[in-house]
Amino acid sequence: MSAAGLARTPEPPYYAVIFTSKRAAADDAGYGAVAQRMVDLGARYDGFLGIESARGADGVGITVSYWRDEAALLAWKRDTEHQKAQRGGRASWYEAYEVRVAKVERAYRFPDGAAVP
Repeated sequence: MSAAGLARTPEPPYYAVIFTSKRAAADDAGYGAVAQRMVDLGARYDGFLGIESARGADGVGITVSYWRDEAALLAWKRDTEHQKAQRGGRASWYEAYEVRVAKVERAYRFPDGAAVP
């Protein structure tokens, strides 16, 4: 992460997994701990490049994780603890969510405006 809280990714190409969610009305106290555990666990995977996340007061959130290649993100998808957390999310924490996987081909950064080195 950079000082601005943004993931510092390498020169493309790499992959982005975009997880957009709407939290359920009931706020389960265990959500924060599990969410942090998933960040910590994912960061241990070879090929993990970084993560960015934000959630609005309306409960809508977006988390983007960055991965070196498709093999790395598939390994994360298959992690049994991650799969258990996904089941918990569907059962308790989320009203709805969408997952999108994208290959990043270009990236730019401000303040320098230059392409990612």
